[in-house]
Amino acid sequence: MAGAKLCIGLTGRMASGKGEAVRILNGYGFRYISLSDIVRSEAAKVEPRVNRSQMQDIGNRLRQEGGAGILGKKVRELVAVADEKRWVIDGIRNPAEVLELKKIGDFFLIAIESAMQNIVARLKKRGRVTDMAAEKELWASLEREWGNGEPAGGQQVGRCLAIADFTVANNGTLAELKTRLDEVLSKIGAGHA
Repeated sequence: MAGAKLCIGLTGRMASGKGEAVRILNGYGFRYISLSDIVRSEAAKVEPRVNRSQMQDIGNRLRQEGGAGILGKKVRELVAVADEKRWVIDGIRNPAEVLELKKIGDFFLIAIESAMQNIVARLKKRGRVTDMAAEKELWASLEREWGNGEPAGGQQVGRCLAIADFTVANNGTLAELKTRLDEVLSKIGAGHA
C-alpha cells in the first residue's frame, strides 16, 4: 500500500455541511480539491463573477462536452500527479464523476445529509436568502442540484447520495459531525495522520 493515495469524496446538498467536513479532514492532513474548482476556472474565462445558476450551467456544459464524468476525470488526473497521499474531494454532483474518482483506487464517497430546514436556516444565516424572490431562487437551485429537471449528465446529487459508501447526518453540532467523520475514518482504516 506504500505510495497508494487515499481519497475521501464528499457529496450532498449545498449547506449540508460539506465545507465543515472539509475543514475537519484538512485538520487530519487531507489536501483539499473540489470539482467546482474546474468549473470556476472555466467560468473565469467567460466572466469573473458568476452566480450559482450560472455555475450549474457551466458544469452541465462541461459534462455535455466532455462526458458526464469529465470533472471527476480532471480532478483524478490532478491527484494522480501530486505528491500528497491523502485527499478530500468536494463538489461531486454526478454519479459518472464518482466512477471516474473510483479509478484512483482507495476512494470512498461520503454523503453529508442534513434536514431541509437546517439547510435553509444555514443559507439564511449566510445572507443568501434576503427576500421571497431569493428564497424562490434558492429552492429552484436546491431542486436542480438534486437532479429534478436535469439531464442524466447534469446535477444529480440525489443519485450520488444513493451510491455513497457512507452517509453522515449533520443535523447537530460540529462536534457531532466530527465524531461521525471519525467513525467513518476508523471503518476505512484511515486514522488521523
